[in-house]
Amino acid sequence: MKNVYTTSLNLQNTDFGLLLFRLFIGGLMLTHGVPKLLTFFGDGEIVFADPIGIGETVTFTFAVFAEFVCAILIIFGWATRFAAIPLIITMAVAAIIVHWTDGFGRQELPLLYMGGFLLLFFTGAGKFSLDYYLLKKN
Repeated sequence: MKNVYTTSLNLQNTDFGLLLFRLFIGGLMLTHGVPKLLTFFGDGEIVFADPIGIGETVTFTFAVFAEFVCAILIIFGWATRFAAIPLIITMAVAAIIVHWTDGFGRQELPLLYMGGFLLLFFTGAGKFSLDYYLLKKN
């Protein structure tokens, strides 16, 4: 009987797992990025936290870039490690600075996202990605 507790390092399964992970985490991040993008290009005044003192507009622009543009890059697996960096920073600021006094319940989601983007930073996008198909050596 096969031991169900062993770790399989089947690279095809790993690459497929990374694809699914990118689709889920990028898609879920878009649910935060799309409303910010619509606000960014809307007529209303931008009211956003400035937790690190660089200005509301700059902070909001960075958040839109991370949560919308970088989330799309993650989904397609293009410049994945680069795209993960702004997302890691944004989630770290949200968890550690913005929600510091709110308790773990409000910190949990940004920490989960940050962990996922850290995973993609260290592993890359995998074989089923634009990174692989456009940059592979013939």
